Amino acid sequence: MAILLAQGFQQIRQRGSHVTMQQKTGGTTITVPVPDHRELRMGALLAIIRQSRLPRELFEA
Repeated sequence: MAILLAQGFQQIRQRGSHVTMQQKTGGTTITVPVPDHRELRMGALLAIIRQSRLPRELFEA
């Protein structure tokens, strides 16, 4: 979630253990649901990377 915040996404709501992040760019809005867990499964992380349209390198440690 910190990576998305650093890239200009904003937290717009939280329901249970999921946070919805959103970024408005030009004429489009990108919305990404993010589980609010310390560790994410690989599939969930890959989905966040794909939906956010950010480079994968930002998420590598």
